[in-house]
Amino acid sequence: MSAIHLEPSDALLIIDMQVDFLPGGALGVDAGHEVVAPINHLIELFREQGLPIVASRDWHPENHCSFAAQGGPWPPHCVAGTPGAEFTAELALPDDAIVVSKADTAAQDAYSAFNGTNLAGELRARGVGRVTVCGLATDYCVLNTVTDALEEGFDAIIVPEAMRAVDAEAGDGRRAMDRMVARGAVPVRLGEVGMTALSVA
Repeated sequence: MSAIHLEPSDALLIIDMQVDFLPGGALGVDAGHEVVAPINHLIELFREQGLPIVASRDWHPENHCSFAAQGGPWPPHCVAGTPGAEFTAELALPDDAIVVSKADTAAQDAYSAFNGTNLAGELRARGVGRVTVCGLATDYCVLNTVTDALEEGFDAIIVPEAMRAVDAEAGDGRRAMDRMVARGAVPVRLGEVGMTALSVA
């Protein structure tokens, strides 16, 4: 057992739980819908303790550089103000959640919720020293967000049951998980979050 407890300096960071990233969306992640219930469980735990909850979102202009028409690798997705850019209605996001919009200018992409945003400053202003990260997708925005969180000096917990990978190449998600752990992120099992101690997954 690894004695990790939720403290007043903890925050929950939910990555890109948007309609376009769920099955049937413009850039849907296979089985992405399976993480909604685990994330809602985490939301409830953090709300019970009055801890900050942050939700990031892609918020692209119509001519974003990541889109195929502009030479990027992806189909159009999460265009600001469209239904596909909305958080899935099944996500129990509280009204006081901090929403972080990223990649919201045409010329710059951002896989990390820290890239081009004031997320690090917002967290520090609230006394946050450690983030628990979940959401979509393991091998892109989750990986980059966790990497940046660690580089910004935050500790990072990851919950594998509450994230899914694109797996453009087989094993991308597992490799991303390994990279996050190698950089210092601590994986935990969902059922042990909020208990007296959390076991390393």
